[in-house]
Amino acid sequence: MGAFEDELLAVLPRLRRFARALANSAADADDLAQATVEKALKARQQWQPGTRMDSWMYRIMRNAWIDTARARRRAAETFAPEEAGENVADGGAAGIEAHIEFREVQTAITQLPDEQREAVALVLIEGLAYKEAAEILDVPMGTLTSRLVRGRQALVARLGEAA
Repeated sequence: MGAFEDELLAVLPRLRRFARALANSAADADDLAQATVEKALKARQQWQPGTRMDSWMYRIMRNAWIDTARARRRAAETFAPEEAGENVADGGAAGIEAHIEFREVQTAITQLPDEQREAVALVLIEGLAYKEAAEILDVPMGTLTSRLVRGRQALVARLGEAA
């Protein structure tokens, strides 16, 4: 395999995490991740060796998600809720508690407005620097910072209500 394929494979777990933060269901996140990889493979000649594969892929994913959301709005479709038995806990008390907390955080993130959810996903979940996240989202640093602050505040408020 070449450098392109190696770097693409290395970033896949992070892409799936970002897709899960953007999408409202695991199935939608998987579809988004697959569509992103397909688009990247078709556009591989546009990637320049020496540049960051993760930033390039995040931008492709974000644009794919925006396209998907627009198409769904135009078609007046809604996301179907996940089936009740999709994720089964391990049965241990600690595992059940961790699963519940994870679901609460995940639900709180999906309730954020798109702009805040994207900022939270890139900076807090993926660990990108503010500057890099701002470049991916194509917004000024101050805009990213305010979206991040509002997103954090909303998460704290929502998670505080769940406690």
